[in-house]
Amino acid sequence: MAMIRNQRRHRLVAYSLILPFVAIFSLVFAYPIVEVIRLSFTNATLIGGGEWVGLQNYRELLSDKLFYTSLKNNGYFVLLTVIPTTAIALGIALMVQRLSGRLQALALALFFLPYILPVSVVTQIWAWMLDFQFGVLQPVLELIAGKPIPVFKNPHWVMPMVALVTIWWTNGFNVLLLLAGLRNIPQDLYEASALDGANRRQQFARITWPLLWPVVALVLTLQLILQLKLFDQVYLLSEGGPFNSSYVLLLMVYREAFQQNNGGYAAAISLVVFLLIVTVSVLQYQLLRIRGRK
Repeated sequence: MAMIRNQRRHRLVAYSLILPFVAIFSLVFAYPIVEVIRLSFTNATLIGGGEWVGLQNYRELLSDKLFYTSLKNNGYFVLLTVIPTTAIALGIALMVQRLSGRLQALALALFFLPYILPVSVVTQIWAWMLDFQFGVLQPVLELIAGKPIPVFKNPHWVMPMVALVTIWWTNGFNVLLLLAGLRNIPQDLYEASALDGANRRQQFARITWPLLWPVVALVLTLQLILQLKLFDQVYLLSEGGPFNSSYVLLLMVYREAFQQNNGGYAAAISLVVFLLIVTVSVLQYQLLRIRGRK
């Protein structure tokens, strides 16, 4: 009997510890997902029940040219940011690792400072620096293109510039992750390889890169998820223009929900975006794991 009572007591303690997480998870994640799924099959407005329309919203979405334009722009932005920002962060982490003391702390602070800034501040800074008339970076663009360019009103320049702003803003966190991975590599391996005559390039190829690969894979996956959720920078810098050249999926959700008051259609787009992010991120992570085992 005593053993049974102890087992019951342990179960009660376990349930009491799990219950807060389950309640919060259900409230802020599970219930909203179920509600979005339900709304996506209705013609509901932003506030209201609406009528059941079945797959009508999804049929309309598959015939919507703006959806394919937004999907293409999201894919283009991923190509501009995910691998480049990881490579830049790795280069910065390798350089910062060679520093020591206050100099290393200063370098980390400088690279991490943009990450703690709100997106509104970041976009204001870059909108000022890239301003067509008064921007301090316009002379640099003029050297490259031969003339001043209103980058956020030019369909060829807008997405690369938004990608540049995003890399500058978010890369500090990636640097910290990669630097932590570099510090976990035993120094004995480098010392032993140096005694065997290995140079720095060989040490990086044979020691640093294989042991750092799990962290690199994590950074790539996190960046993919983050960049597929692109919204703030585009909304504040270009509002999807010009000519929808920077229009992205979440901007489409915002327009349908809060400007057009099409809650059901916005829910359908949101669900498609959610499934896209889950599918692509899981697929990428599995491919990176397979690559890491080779």
